[in-house]
Amino acid sequence: MSDEELLAKATNSAGEASPQGEQTPKLAFLFLTHGPLPFSPLWETFFRGSTGLYSIYVHPHPSHLDSWPQISPFYGTRIPSKVVHWGSSTMVDAERRLLASALLDPSNRRFVLLSESCVPLFDFATTYRYLMGSSRSFLSSYDDPRSAGRGRYNPRMQPAINATHWRKGSQWFELDRDLALRIVSDRKYYRVFEEHCRRRCYMDEHYIPTMVNMLWAERSWNRSVTWVDWSRSGAHPRRFGRADVTDGLLNRIKHGSRCVRDGNVTSVCYLFARKFSPDALEPLLKAQNSSM
Repeated sequence: MSDEELLAKATNSAGEASPQGEQTPKLAFLFLTHGPLPFSPLWETFFRGSTGLYSIYVHPHPSHLDSWPQISPFYGTRIPSKVVHWGSSTMVDAERRLLASALLDPSNRRFVLLSESCVPLFDFATTYRYLMGSSRSFLSSYDDPRSAGRGRYNPRMQPAINATHWRKGSQWFELDRDLALRIVSDRKYYRVFEEHCRRRCYMDEHYIPTMVNMLWAERSWNRSVTWVDWSRSGAHPRRFGRADVTDGLLNRIKHGSRCVRDGNVTSVCYLFARKFSPDALEPLLKAQNSSM
């Protein structure tokens, strides 16, 4: 099935979720990866005991060979994939491919995009209640006045997209079903971005944040639920290895912020965190086991 056929199928068949009460609503976890999932033991523990409450979709490099045992929740979750190049439109293509695949299941109500360097911060029950209980999606979209923000805007995008519309944000989103469907259904703005947001524009950082800001800003809390450390300069966030993983770091990530959720101030602003190196698995497993 081509991408256009998949997007059209998702658009035509996913207009409505299952009627309330007929099927248990599920969280769809969309893993956009280079290849292996080094933190699969963490995720397997996270998903344990929650069968029927989640779906998993994995988009790896096409050449990657899976080796999941049948008892793993990741077994049989791979979707047809294509090569993804960092910063290009192929990144957005992969995101929409994952969303469209997940939308084909009418019981999927919320959709969270994750990478192989992402880890869960809380247990599944906490994560499920947090996301299912939210009245909006979680997508960061902000005006960055620097060259790495407004400087990437191409005036040739007019009249479809004006400079005042232009936004930047984290690609690691969490969407409700309606917003996911709107993004998968879009053709107009995708074509504008594909033609005029190239090279150092980084379409994955601007396409969805700009479109949501223009059309459906009221549908998002305008923040991500995936924590990342951008305190160091550079094109990539800080990566945390084995020696960095401490109780102090994890507690700071889990409870060191303040945000608003459905009118209430909370210290639980993040449900996932990145970027972690594969050698961080052991201390992360120990922390997970001690908190359960």
